Amino acid sequence: MDDSSGSPPPAEKPSEETLKAAYKAFKKRVKVTTLDYNSRLGKAPTTSGSAQLTAITPPNEYPKAVWQALVDQGKLKYAGQGMYELKG
Repeated sequence: MDDSSGSPPPAEKPSEETLKAAYKAFKKRVKVTTLDYNSRLGKAPTTSGSAQLTAITPPNEYPKAVWQALVDQGKLKYAGQGMYELKG
Protein backbone atom coordinates (compact mmCIF):
# COMPACT_ATOMS: atom_id res chain seq x y z
CA MET A 1 0.00 0.00 0.00
CA ASP A 2 1.34 3.42 -0.96
CA ASP A 3 1.47 6.15 1.67
CA SER A 4 0.30 9.18 -0.30
CA SER A 5 -1.01 11.29 2.55
CA GLY A 6 0.36 14.41 0.89
CA SER A 7 2.93 15.13 3.58
CA PRO A 8 6.43 16.02 2.36
CA PRO A 9 9.22 13.52 2.93
CA PRO A 10 11.39 14.20 5.97
CA ALA A 11 14.25 16.57 5.19
CA GLU A 12 17.73 15.09 5.22
CA LYS A 13 20.19 16.44 7.75
CA PRO A 14 22.95 18.40 6.01
CA SER A 15 26.38 16.79 6.03
CA GLU A 16 29.22 18.20 8.11
CA GLU A 17 31.08 19.20 4.92
CA THR A 18 28.03 21.14 3.72
CA LEU A 19 27.64 22.89 7.08
CA LYS A 20 31.32 23.80 7.15
CA ALA A 21 31.24 25.17 3.59
CA ALA A 22 28.03 27.11 4.26
CA TYR A 23 29.45 28.66 7.45
CA LYS A 24 32.61 29.65 5.59
CA ALA A 25 30.52 31.20 2.79
CA PHE A 26 28.42 33.07 5.35
CA LYS A 27 31.49 34.53 7.07
CA LYS A 28 32.91 35.58 3.71
CA ARG A 29 29.64 37.27 2.77
CA VAL A 30 29.66 39.17 6.08
CA LYS A 31 33.20 40.34 5.42
CA VAL A 32 32.51 41.39 1.82
CA THR A 33 29.27 43.14 2.74
CA THR A 34 30.98 45.06 5.54
CA LEU A 35 33.85 46.09 3.27
CA ASP A 36 31.40 47.15 0.58
CA TYR A 37 29.39 49.27 3.00
CA ASN A 38 32.46 50.91 4.53
CA SER A 39 33.89 51.82 1.13
CA ARG A 40 30.84 53.87 0.07
CA LEU A 41 31.46 57.51 -0.63
CA GLY A 42 27.96 58.60 0.26
CA LYS A 43 28.00 57.64 3.92
CA ALA A 44 26.60 60.11 6.39
CA PRO A 45 29.25 62.67 7.38
CA THR A 46 28.35 62.39 11.05
CA THR A 47 29.34 58.75 11.25
CA SER A 48 32.92 57.82 11.83
CA GLY A 49 34.78 54.57 11.80
CA SER A 50 33.58 51.37 10.29
CA ALA A 51 30.10 49.95 10.55
CA GLN A 52 29.33 46.66 12.20
CA LEU A 53 26.70 44.65 10.40
CA THR A 54 24.17 43.03 12.62
CA ALA A 55 22.53 40.60 10.19
CA ILE A 56 22.64 39.60 6.53
CA THR A 57 20.73 37.39 4.16
CA PRO A 58 22.70 34.13 3.82
CA PRO A 59 24.05 32.92 0.47
CA ASN A 60 21.26 31.28 -1.52
CA GLU A 61 23.49 28.40 -2.68
CA TYR A 62 22.45 26.52 0.45
CA PRO A 63 18.93 25.55 1.53
CA LYS A 64 17.19 26.94 4.59
CA ALA A 65 17.77 23.64 6.44
CA VAL A 66 21.53 24.29 6.39
CA TRP A 67 21.13 27.68 8.05
CA GLN A 68 18.74 26.25 10.62
CA ALA A 69 21.25 23.50 11.42
CA LEU A 70 23.94 26.15 11.99
CA VAL A 71 21.54 27.99 14.32
CA ASP A 72 20.93 24.72 16.17
CA GLN A 73 24.70 24.27 16.54
CA GLY A 74 24.99 27.77 18.01
CA LYS A 75 27.17 29.19 15.24
CA LEU A 76 24.54 31.57 13.85
CA LYS A 77 21.60 33.45 15.29
CA TYR A 78 18.33 33.92 13.43
CA ALA A 79 17.58 37.65 13.29
CA GLY A 80 14.16 37.43 11.65
CA GLN A 81 12.84 37.96 8.13
CA GLY A 82 15.28 35.46 6.61
CA MET A 83 18.36 37.15 8.03
CA TYR A 84 21.08 35.63 10.19
CA GLU A 85 23.99 36.97 12.18
CA LEU A 86 27.22 35.52 13.53
CA LYS A 87 26.95 34.46 17.11
CA GLY A 88 30.21 35.71 18.51
